[in-house]
Amino acid sequence: MVLSLAACVAVRGQLFPDTIKWSTTVSQDGDGAVITFTGRILSGWHTYSLKDPDTPSYLEFETLEGASLDGEPQEMLSESLFIIKQALKLSGPAKVSGTITWRSCQGTDCRSPEDYDFELAIGAPAAAQEAVSAASPTTGKAKIPGSIWALILEAILWGFAMLLTPCVFPMVPMTISFFMKGSKNKAQGKFKAAMYGLFIVLLYTVPISVIILITYLVGGQSVTADIFNWLSTHWLPNLLFFVIFMLFAASFFGAFEIQLPSSLVNRSDKNSDKGGLAGVFFMALTLVLVSFSCTGPIVGTVLIKSTQGEFWTPMVTMLAFSIAFALPFTLLALFPSLLENLPKSGGWLNSVKVVLGFIELALGLKFLSTADQTYHWGILDREVYLALWIVIFALLGFYLLGKLRFKYDSELKHISLGRLVLAIIDFAFVVYLIPGMWGAPLKALSGYLPPIETQDFVLGKYTPQAAFPASESTPQGATLDLAQGLKGYATLEEGLAAAKAQGKPVFVDITGYGCVNCREMEARVWSDPQVRSILNDDYVIVALHTDDKTKLPQDQWLTTESGKVLKDRGRVNSYIVRERFGVNAQPNYALLSPEGQLLAPVRGYDLSIPGFLEFLKQGLN
Repeated sequence: MVLSLAACVAVRGQLFPDTIKWSTTVSQDGDGAVITFTGRILSGWHTYSLKDPDTPSYLEFETLEGASLDGEPQEMLSESLFIIKQALKLSGPAKVSGTITWRSCQGTDCRSPEDYDFELAIGAPAAAQEAVSAASPTTGKAKIPGSIWALILEAILWGFAMLLTPCVFPMVPMTISFFMKGSKNKAQGKFKAAMYGLFIVLLYTVPISVIILITYLVGGQSVTADIFNWLSTHWLPNLLFFVIFMLFAASFFGAFEIQLPSSLVNRSDKNSDKGGLAGVFFMALTLVLVSFSCTGPIVGTVLIKSTQGEFWTPMVTMLAFSIAFALPFTLLALFPSLLENLPKSGGWLNSVKVVLGFIELALGLKFLSTADQTYHWGILDREVYLALWIVIFALLGFYLLGKLRFKYDSELKHISLGRLVLAIIDFAFVVYLIPGMWGAPLKALSGYLPPIETQDFVLGKYTPQAAFPASESTPQGATLDLAQGLKGYATLEEGLAAAKAQGKPVFVDITGYGCVNCREMEARVWSDPQVRSILNDDYVIVALHTDDKTKLPQDQWLTTESGKVLKDRGRVNSYIVRERFGVNAQPNYALLSPEGQLLAPVRGYDLSIPGFLEFLKQGLN
């Protein structure tokens, strides 16, 4: 019982982390000091101001030895950040302690009040000190970014698509027959069918979850985050993923089969003859193993793409995939009459595999593009990327019309209405892509394509510089080419210096070369004439790419408080945005005065043009 309770507490700590992670610093100037409490709000949650009339947060001081409060606390609250500043008057070395109490809600779901205890020693010669917190340590982040929903939807679609592959489809009647014949009554058969679906889900989800959790428990949150960051930005895994996708596509085209050892499959199939739940488990395992030549590439696709996300993303997306994959088997076992309505196996199943092969071919280019953009190789610029997509999807259209045949395809004497509809949709997509070769923005795909700045030839009316000519106020010293023909600076120091010289505020673009949502913001929001005009004329722009692998000269290296030396621009930028702006995702946007003061709450991914204009005007006001 004690062990069970301890396990529950540990699991609760993983599943229910603090909704706000606080850090505290002290800046001291003579006989005055300012305590700054910086709270990073868990994604999807919101909290309340100190002055909220109904559910206020509280800052309470329990100990004020050698210090007194100097005025009321000042606060800044945004979607992702809660900053509280309290000025103090010092009469000597001081000891200060207290508690911040807040309540967070997610929609209509509100947590019980949470507390953060702090204890500070003030009066040391250093200009700032890190807090010594008495609060319990915060566990791993359960952050699920908005873009995860797109990954979940994609995983679900892949899961359903797997039913239509030649490795999986023939297993449907065989497995259902097994359950119905091997059960004493219908109720038992339905119970076994439900457990069969559950076992399929567990066989896909548990292994990846165990691997990730072991990584977290052994290395901690920072190590796990570093692994995912390395997987999403480093050239080696991205090139490896690209090659894997090309191999998956070749497999679907019939070049070879990806199979597990036959001995493993045979052993599992033999054990499925056992009675009870053990037999059901091994039947599920047999399905997973037998269908591996078709599901393997898709499972790899789902996992590889989900490593671009946060700690929980691979587990959540694999859960979504496995539920979608198992659901048809479970439903058909529960309602066997539906089996009569299924089409018979045939050559159409191989056609499904080939279509998936074309999709794998197109998706794999994204990983090569990420490495290319991050390391500035210049081998997959926008027009090259588009040319490859146009050819891939044009060939897919000809395949759907029966003009191309692969190794295991049956002869197609006529095309069905379904093939014709799919071919029309496919060729319409190709036609949509073609203007992009001359610089059309293609906003619907802006997150997946390389930025338009990488395109060599852009027809006049689509050229950002032609559509938005630079005004006389464009910063002359800004040499970094940005979206929509804008110019900016690569470091915060350069941007602040330019802002002081020109008397303008600073627009900080927290971005990444491999950031899908960043490209979408640039294509859909920055392209608005009014937004672009304000950015160009009224702000000094600084672009902090957190995945830039450019090596810095030694005099630009940054050493963290823990003694770690950051030697490339991306890591330096990541550290700056985490420590200065309290964010660890892209895109995010910050507005600073020429002196470096935050002028408005940091703004994240939001495609509202009026909202973005209001945000920019806040900084100007």
